[in-house]
Order: sequence, then C-alpha cells, then structure tokens
Amino acid sequence: MNYLYILKSAKNSRYYVGSTNDLDRRLAEHDRGKTKYTKYAGPFDLVYQEKFDTLKQARQREYQIKKLKSRKYIEDLIAGD
Repeated sequence: MNYLYILKSAKNSRYYVGSTNDLDRRLAEHDRGKTKYTKYAGPFDLVYQEKFDTLKQARQREYQIKKLKSRKYIEDLIAGD
C-alpha cells in the first residue's frame, strides 16, 4: 500500500506533508531525523493519512496539497471537512 501522510510538529505546530510506500519505515526515519526538515522540527505526530494503489498517485496528492500552501486546507482535511 502507498500513502500520503501529514505529520504535525510538537515543537512548532507546523505540518509536514509526504508520501511513501512504507509508512512505518518512513515515520521511523522522521523520528530519527533522517530528513532535512524533520531533523530539527520533531518530534512529530501522524495526524492524517490517505491510502493509494500506486506511489505515483500518493505523490500526485502530496504535490496537490503542497501546491496549495494552505494551512487552513490541511487543518480542514485533518478535521474531515
């Protein structure tokens, strides 16, 4: 299964949007600071996820959300609005 996911930083309440084909592995990488952004902004909570058949679909959805650059859109998405 492939995923779009949204993390929320406990440090600064910022969101991180990503996609992966192995959610558990990717979350562990974020916890260990393996990415540039999450290295200094963690710890993170997984606040949202969507499942996709292909990684390409998950990445397209990630790009769609990032392109909007809207905190309100992300918070509405998490809230289920």
